[in-house]
Amino acid sequence: MSTENRGIQHLKILKNRVKILKNIENPVCQFTDCFRGFEEVDAVKRIFRNEASRVLAELKTEFTYATIYMRVDNSDGHLMINPDYFLEAGITELYLDIIHELVHVKQFLEGKISDEDVNYTERPLEIEAYKITVDEARALGIAEEGIIDYLDSDLINSEELKQLAENVGVEYTSDSL
Repeated sequence: MSTENRGIQHLKILKNRVKILKNIENPVCQFTDCFRGFEEVDAVKRIFRNEASRVLAELKTEFTYATIYMRVDNSDGHLMINPDYFLEAGITELYLDIIHELVHVKQFLEGKISDEDVNYTERPLEIEAYKITVDEARALGIAEEGIIDYLDSDLINSEELKQLAENVGVEYTSDSL
């Protein structure tokens, strides 16, 4: 299957699972106002167990330029999304980022705090979030090369990408990029 066809397949799978509403009028809303069906996603059920519906219904979401992409606010655990990123990101990337950040929401609710003194690609909370995200990417049928593309970010360099891939169990070769 070609890369383009795999991309179309991912979109079909995602559209059957979730709905991401991009016509957001308010900069602050509930997660379920703009992201529908996530409580039924197996990865989200694994993250929150039987609390998925409640947590997502209570999760505040803020569209703000105070973040580059997406993150969880350290003060109260709400989801922060850059509006430009939200509008421009592809559905697969956005979906995987949401899964990743929902792991951080769970970590926040459990009182876990990331150690900012540790390199990003070695932080246990990041590794946990990326492992769940990588599992979900594989469940969508995304090949290792596509997962490397997802992990690649302008926030990390090529050595850090290689280290992150290794830490989350993704095969990284010199041909990966």
